[in-house]
Parts: sequence; structure tokens; C-alpha cells
Amino acid sequence: MQVSRQNIIDFLNRKVLEYDQPRFIPDDPVCIPHQFSQPADIEIAGLFAAIFAWGNRTTIINKSRELMALMGNSPHAFVLHHSPADLKRLVSFKHRTFTATDLLYFIDFLQRHYQQYPSLESAFLKGLQPGDQDTTGVLNGFHHYFFSGEDVPPRTRKHIAAPFKNSTCKRLSMYLRWMVRQDPHGVDFGLWRGISPSQLVCPIDVHVARVARRFNLLQREAIDWKAALELTSWLRKLDPIDPVKYDFALFALGIVEKY
Repeated sequence: MQVSRQNIIDFLNRKVLEYDQPRFIPDDPVCIPHQFSQPADIEIAGLFAAIFAWGNRTTIINKSRELMALMGNSPHAFVLHHSPADLKRLVSFKHRTFTATDLLYFIDFLQRHYQQYPSLESAFLKGLQPGDQDTTGVLNGFHHYFFSGEDVPPRTRKHIAAPFKNSTCKRLSMYLRWMVRQDPHGVDFGLWRGISPSQLVCPIDVHVARVARRFNLLQREAIDWKAALELTSWLRKLDPIDPVKYDFALFALGIVEKY
């Protein structure tokens, strides 16, 4: 049976309205940055929550909270003013393949950045070029900037995805959604204005890809950056201004409703 494009749009829009609500927050990693009110705290807490976001959501949230507690629940102040004794508290931290080695490099990078800039947005804007239609350059630029420090642990490189590696970049795309998207319902923060919501790329994983294929929004078999761009190009036809709002619908249909 053929389903009209309008029926698909109407159905997905209903799902967006159903899940893009404050009640979505407590069970999602976005609850971690929502613990804070200052923009820099939100940025740092959000970055770690997004980087940790693979596997069980309860574990992701618990490990993120554990790290925030180790940072005195003041991540920006910790990043800027930590002592060697403060760093020592972090050496036992581990989340799946993310170890203290990775964490200490992240802290070092964040300290170097925030000593020069008030916001983490500038780290992502380094790769943005006039006329960019999506965040390919943004994420490639962030990857290069993130690893521009001295003595980068080789193992840490796997934790920052980039389009030039044809990664899905799911977690960083989700993070950009949190920081950039102007959300009338208050789930996403919309702190950053240098990147347009229309440029965002929809986070994709096996569950989102499965749902997207059911709606003929995705043909590519591989789940990679090219698939993320293909899916997003379809979503822009549904809403050219705010295409990644459909992340709520696709995520919910794939994970919550097992569609």
C-alpha cells in the first residue's frame, strides 16, 4: 500500500509533538546539561553526556552524573581552576571504552579552549565556511581543533567522530542539536547562533535507519555519514527550517515504540 507524502509528514509531525516535550528529558542524556543554568556548564556537561551516549540510557545518565559529581557539579569552574589533586580524583573514572586517559585529555583541551574563549561554540565554528549546507565542515574542523594539542593519546581519537572518516557522527550531531536547535518546548537549548538549525544533520543509528527506511526516507544500506546526509536531505523536504526536529520522532519510533 502506498502512503502519501502528506500522510508521512502528518504522522511524523504528530510524533515530534508527542516526544519533543519536557517529560522526554529525565530519561534521556539531555537531562545532564539540564541540571545547569550557566551556558558554559551546559556546554561541558552536554559534551560529556553526548560522548558517553552509546549503550543503555540509564547507564549513560548515571556515568554522566558520576563525572559531574567528580567535578564538583561545577564543570566550567573545574575545567578552568582544577588542581593536580582534583585531577587525581578522575583517574578511576571509566565508561565503557572511555577511560581516565581520555578524560584527562578532554579536560586539558577544555581548559585550553576556555582560557581563550567564553563558549565552546567557537571550537565548532572553526570549520564552518560561508555557504555550507550542513555540518560536515563544522565537525571536521572540530576534530582537527580538538586534537591540535600536544601529546594526544592515540586511543582518544576514536571518541571524536568526523565526517572525513565517514563516521555516523551520531553523538556529536545530537550534541549540536542540543546546542543549536531553537526548541519551543525547551528540550534543546538553542544556545548557539553561529550555526543555523537548517544546517544540522539528523543523528542516525541502526534504529533510526530502520524507521527511516520504512518511510522511504533512506535508501543507503551502510549506516555512515553519507546515510545521515541522505536522511537529512529528506527531512529538509518536510521542514527546511528545522529538519532535525524529526530526530524526536525517528528516535522514539525506533527505540521507544520499536516501530
